[in-house]
Amino acid sequence: MIEVRFGKQLPNLLLDIDFSAPSQGLTALFGRSGSGKTSIVQAIAGGLKPDSGRIAIGDRVFFDKAGGIDLDIHRRNIGYVFQDSRLFPHLTVRNNLLFGYKRAPGEHRFDLGTVVNLLDISSLLDRRPHHLSGGERQRVAIGRALLAQPTLLLMDEPLSSLDPPRKSELLSYIEGVRDELQVPILYISHAFNEVVRLADQLVIVDAGRVVLCGPLMDVASDTTVAPLIGRFDAGSIIECTVATHDNDVELSTLGFSGGQLRVPRVDLAIGTRVRVRIRSRDVAISLSRPMDVSITNRLPGTLLSLTPRDGPYVDAHIDVGGATVRALITRESSGRLGLEPGLKVWALIKTVAFDSRSVGFIRRARSTTSPLE
Repeated sequence: MIEVRFGKQLPNLLLDIDFSAPSQGLTALFGRSGSGKTSIVQAIAGGLKPDSGRIAIGDRVFFDKAGGIDLDIHRRNIGYVFQDSRLFPHLTVRNNLLFGYKRAPGEHRFDLGTVVNLLDISSLLDRRPHHLSGGERQRVAIGRALLAQPTLLLMDEPLSSLDPPRKSELLSYIEGVRDELQVPILYISHAFNEVVRLADQLVIVDAGRVVLCGPLMDVASDTTVAPLIGRFDAGSIIECTVATHDNDVELSTLGFSGGQLRVPRVDLAIGTRVRVRIRSRDVAISLSRPMDVSITNRLPGTLLSLTPRDGPYVDAHIDVGGATVRALITRESSGRLGLEPGLKVWALIKTVAFDSRSVGFIRRARSTTSPLE
């Protein structure tokens, strides 16, 4: 387990942190700017000394105030990927990668060929950082951190300096690291779409405290944290399977327990499991199945609850075949339709509401040739 429990008085913030997460997969720290996320990972890495508490990864204790333990940064064996790549400008990509590899303690679990192929950077090995795009630099930075053979990989908003196309591209590579390498990842972000794409576990931080922690599906669907996620970013997460592709109209069909969703074509094989994010603001409610509308996704369900929000809004939870879909509507609409728990309704979702940030991922084909050959 990853165990993080500590207190620290900062100039403008009191940190009182307490959470644990499995020592596998990707755990996301999510919160607004200034909530304390970066200070948390600095404490884990050893750059910030807590006033009290305990930090441990499995049986390795990094910090224990009561036990007098405070490992130096280099003894914690943690890989750190920053918002900017921080590559050595005078070294080639190959030598940037080998810098950490040659200094890694103990057994080498990841070799250069494996990491280079996973991140698709074999064509970059002889270049220097100033000849790389922002996305390429971040991929090299991830590779350098991995080749240091870390027991934990910390990623502090690695997409924040990239434009949207590069962000989407890099997300797929981070997914590859998460899925194919057995190294736990602690990922900081204030962008919820990134969290939904990547996270297995979610820790929500606000004003220096952990508000909620647990599996992504549970935490993200908890209505108490909707104000922290953002009124227009909150929604539902549904696990689906790619069922069909319709190349003529460039759409794909995703199946789940409550039926099917038609989405813009995803570049994934039939049978691939995907995670779909449906924003509450993109869901409308009807009392009967509408026929003369352009909305393709019309899902029958049962209204579970209505939760008032700030302003004119109401958050409606709808059970759709065992999955939950949330709809953000106005109190006026709720009253006009006579909505109440137990009512049979239809959840309506536009196909154009889905994009690459909300549906699955695109996994690139990678070379199997070793860059060392």
